[in-house]
Amino acid sequence: MKEKIEQLRLQFTSDLQKAANVLEVENVKVEYLGKKGSIPGLMQSLKSVSSEERPGIGRLINDLKVYVEDSLTKAHLELQDKEDILRFQREEIDVTLPSRKRAIGAKHLLMKVMDEMIEIFSSMGFSVQTGPQIDTEYYNFDVLNMPHDHSARDMQDTFFIAPGVLLRTHTSNVQGRVMESTKPPIRIISPGRAFRNEDISARSHVFFHQVEGLYVDENVTFQDLIYTLKEFSIRFFGPHVMLRFRPSYFPFVEPGTEVDIQCLMCKGKGCVLCKQSGWLEILGAGMVHPQVLLNGGIDPEKYQGYAWGMGIERPCMLKYGIDDIRLFSENDLRFCEQFPVI
Repeated sequence: MKEKIEQLRLQFTSDLQKAANVLEVENVKVEYLGKKGSIPGLMQSLKSVSSEERPGIGRLINDLKVYVEDSLTKAHLELQDKEDILRFQREEIDVTLPSRKRAIGAKHLLMKVMDEMIEIFSSMGFSVQTGPQIDTEYYNFDVLNMPHDHSARDMQDTFFIAPGVLLRTHTSNVQGRVMESTKPPIRIISPGRAFRNEDISARSHVFFHQVEGLYVDENVTFQDLIYTLKEFSIRFFGPHVMLRFRPSYFPFVEPGTEVDIQCLMCKGKGCVLCKQSGWLEILGAGMVHPQVLLNGGIDPEKYQGYAWGMGIERPCMLKYGIDDIRLFSENDLRFCEQFPVI
């Protein structure tokens, strides 16, 4: 048995010396260390060795295995280094050639539109305030004149993640915090993402973006609100934009209005986007309800205010001729690359 082990050692050394590349070294490894290799075969033959000789023979086989493993590792590293050197020598690199052009990244179209809206309102004196996307019912509903038993809560399909904790349904959750911590005059916008449990379609999604606005001061009138929204629309959509104001109900404003824009896709003739009406609602607004001011610690006898809530997706769709809101979140480069790099 000892002679057999020594012969196997010599045979392995000879075979390894003949290996000219890494692949041949791997073949030698399989031949000697594989499941059906020579060394595992020696281990199986231990069964036929007497119990007195078995420990000594076992040590010899183990020594041979260690020798084979170490030799294979050393040969593999040496041949790999040689192959790497030869490969580098074969590769010709002309350092004078221009490098490959990399694609230039860009903001998502919604972020571009949000930045544009922020810039417009900032130039009109509004500061930017943000709030948490996960919030309490108090700041999302109660402070905005929607207590637990208020029917207006049914108007918003809410994602609750714990008792009294939810994904905000609008960025109006910022208003209560600002009124609690800031004395009038208050002139803010709160851009960000909101969530509602709605059916996903070409016109609606479970998450969307908003820019909410709040202005509180003495002698604020509804005419101030109308002027602000008209001025924004002209700057954002262009001087020929057509708006209409319709009375509407929102629990946090009184009186309230919905603002429609003549569909820019069909120029008011009627299309799929505007449901053949020629008009699209872009925001809700109104004078801040006195109870909301009280909830924020502001005296409604001294101060008045107006507020609005405007989605970003719909104005973006109108401005850029996009007919499906789902395109914003599908990350399809064919869609994203249609818009200029900024």
